[in-house]
Formats: sequence, structure tokens, C-alpha cells
Amino acid sequence: MKPAVLVFAALSVGLVARPQTRYQPTWQSVDSRPTPPWFTEARFGIFIHWGVYSVPAYAPVGQYAEWYWNALQKGPEEKGKPNPTWQFHARNYGEQFPYFEFAPMFRAEMFDPAYWAEVFEKSGAKYVVLTSKHHDGFALWPSTNASATWNRPWNAVETGPRRDLLGDLTAEVRKRGLRMGYYYSLYEWYNPLWLSDRPRYVSEHTHPQFKDLVTRYKPALIFSDGEWDMPGEDWKAPELLAWLFNESPVRGEVVVNDRWGKGSRHKHGGYYTTEYTAGLEGVTNPWEESRGMGFSYGYNRAEQIGDYRSGRELILMLIDLASRGGNLLLDIGPTADGRIPVIMQDRLMEIGRWLKTNGEAIYGTQPWKRTRQWSAGEQPKLETGEFMTRYEITDYIERKQPGQAVIEAFFTARGKTLYAIVPGWPGPRLTIREVTASPGMKATQLGFAGDLKWFAAGREVTIEMPSPPGDPARAQTVYVIRLAGVGDR
Repeated sequence: MKPAVLVFAALSVGLVARPQTRYQPTWQSVDSRPTPPWFTEARFGIFIHWGVYSVPAYAPVGQYAEWYWNALQKGPEEKGKPNPTWQFHARNYGEQFPYFEFAPMFRAEMFDPAYWAEVFEKSGAKYVVLTSKHHDGFALWPSTNASATWNRPWNAVETGPRRDLLGDLTAEVRKRGLRMGYYYSLYEWYNPLWLSDRPRYVSEHTHPQFKDLVTRYKPALIFSDGEWDMPGEDWKAPELLAWLFNESPVRGEVVVNDRWGKGSRHKHGGYYTTEYTAGLEGVTNPWEESRGMGFSYGYNRAEQIGDYRSGRELILMLIDLASRGGNLLLDIGPTADGRIPVIMQDRLMEIGRWLKTNGEAIYGTQPWKRTRQWSAGEQPKLETGEFMTRYEITDYIERKQPGQAVIEAFFTARGKTLYAIVPGWPGPRLTIREVTASPGMKATQLGFAGDLKWFAAGREVTIEMPSPPGDPARAQTVYVIRLAGVGDR
């Protein structure tokens, strides 16, 4: 394999030349590119799954609604049991109603990109990732490749909304100072070219369509997906990434994930991904956990309020992931007419209110030597891994049985400043163990004016907490104690 070589590129202002690494179309070379630092500093992003599947907006609770077409194609029965998606479709649209006919019904008539961008800004998110196209191949921008290979109008400008949904949202998001990225599915379940000639599909559809998306809209992030049917070499992924890192207009800024071919996750590309899991532990490579507020990414009308995580749970997830060096990409599933469901807006506003006061403990921080502090008792095992079916952060915070330890605090750090993020009222005093206080250390609570009294005893620091408003026993606020000038990192 050829190593990366250095070439000289002129700065855009035309003043001085600077060295720029030129990447070769090999895994060894493209994997050597560091993830731009803005990504790990951001910590919190918004995922958006929106498309033709938002019209039926259905899946059995616990499944992904954006996989509607795939579930429908399995027919009336699956593994000897009735197929609930097929039954739903037959009952509401008719057995012969083709998925293609949902496209004209995807009208987005209530879509207000400026309002969406305002919601995202108020949530405290620093980047947004929209599905440019999912596995059904329907593009949210005027992709001529989509309509050509499907032999029908198959983008949002030629049918349905008749509007450049992706371009309109991108413009408004950037006005708010947020970075804009795109989810891009490499494969398309039933694309005629994919089904008949995969090499041609890659060379004549995937690569030119991807380059059109990047060149036209200049994303700060690419969330690749749908990679699992072929190895990266068959997708010509190293070649595509070399173009992205060398020639594209976003070569210096763009961040990519690790989904570029069968077996590439947590191995090739850029940051590591997990979804609906506890994330990763002890990983130095940048990583990100993505999940919806309920069980689906795309809007699922079958989900009820009990299927949604509370704002408190989502805040604690963000804290937990950030304490281990990860990002949270939290998904919303808009409706087919272009509205963000009110329950999703409510959750985002709750997160935003907390971050407005306490974001200093999240943005731009790194893991401390310990990610969390447990009480006495038996510690439950933190399970990690792709597609874990159950992860409730509150299980680690609220005692479920006698003798079980609970998390007393999460930790993040920035230089010599330590943040202890406390998931509830700790009482009049909070003791942090295994920390050395320096003589000039200051203790404060974010959102509370004035310094806090503290004293040290050996490797413990005890902080006197200000009284919370209301009943301390019922306080569910997540508090942040800042220790500026700790003696160890």
C-alpha cells in the first residue's frame, strides 16, 4: 500500500502555501486522516429521518418505521406468522397499492425550514444530519441520478413536495450557525440497477450521486449507511473517500463515519457508530451513538407517549455519552406534511434549557480519569454494543433493588477543570472521591452565583451544596459542580 504523500496547496486567500496531506485510495491512507476536531467538541447533534416512508409512518412498536417498504415486501406472512406491516398496508391502502404511490402523498405542505432551524438551535445541538436518501432511494434534493436509475420521478423536486427540501433546510440551519450534514445510504433495496448489475450501480449511480450531493451542498458531515451487503472494495469506498478528502470542496472540514463496507464498522473510515445502545467505553477514536426518542427513527404513528424517553432520560444519556468521550445524535421523525411532532419539540426544548445553563460541562470536554462515581453496593454491568435492545440510563441512577449501587456523579474535564454532573439532589454535601485539591481550587455550581465552600481530606473533596428550590427530596434537576484547578487530570 502506498503511504500518504504531501503536496502543497495554496490557501483560499492566496497568501501563503501550506502542506496538505494527499490521501491515496487505500484503507491505510484514508484511515490515517484525523477526524476534524469540531466533531468531538460539538457532542450533540440532531438526526432527521424524513421521506416517503413518513406517509404510512408505521411499524410495530420496537421496529423502524423507515423500513416500511422492506417489511411490506415480505408479504402477508413472515416466518409463519402474520406480517403486521402488510396487514396494516392492506387494511388502509389496499393489497395492490404500490409503495411508489406514497411519493405524491409526501407533500411537506407544512414544512417551515426556518422554524426547524430555530428549534434545533434552541435544543443546544451543534450539528444537524438529514437523510438525503434512505434505503428506498428517494432523494430529498433534485438528484437526476435517482430518477434516471429508477425510471420514474424519484426525488422531492420532481414529485411530492416539488421542492428542494434538503437545500432549503441546509440554508436555514447554516444561518443559525449550526453545521449541516447528510445521511446517505449506499445501497437501495429495489433499485433496478442495484438488482441487476451492482458494479454498474456503484460506478454509474452511487459515486456520481454522492459527488453531486457533496459538491452542490458542501456538507460538514457524511453519515454513510446501507454498506453491509458488499465489502468496501466493491463499493470503491477508499476511492470515494480519497476524492472527498483530496478534491471535494469540504476536504478540510468534512467528518465521516465508519459505514463504508461489510465489516468496516469500528475499523475503517472515520468516527465509530453505534445505535440504540449504551455506546462505547474506553475508546480513543471519536464515536457517536444515534437513537430516536422512541423505538423508531422515522415517525411511527403506532408509538404512544410511554414509548418515548423523557427529557430527563435524554439529558442523562447525553451526559453519560459525553463522560465517555462520545457524541449523541438524537433523531426526530417529522410528519409527511412537514411538522416536527410536538412531543419531539418538547424534548428538544427541555434538553436545550439544560444545556443553556450547563453546556460548559458538555461542549469541548474530554473524559476524566473516571467517567462516573458509584455509591457503595453492587455495580450493574454497563452493556455496550451495536443494536443492543435495552439501555436505560435511569437504571444506573435510581436504585432498583437493595444492595445495588447507583451513579452519584458523571465526570467531564477541560484542562485543570473538572465537572461533576450530579443526576439529582445529593444532599447538603457532595463528596467526590479520588481527586486531589490544589490550594487555589474554586468550586462553583453552574447557574448559581458565587463560590461554594469546600474542604479536602486526603483524596476526597467535599462541597457544601446550595439549597435547591422546592423539596430537595423530590428534586430531579441535574446539577453541575465545577472544580477549577484540580490537582490531577
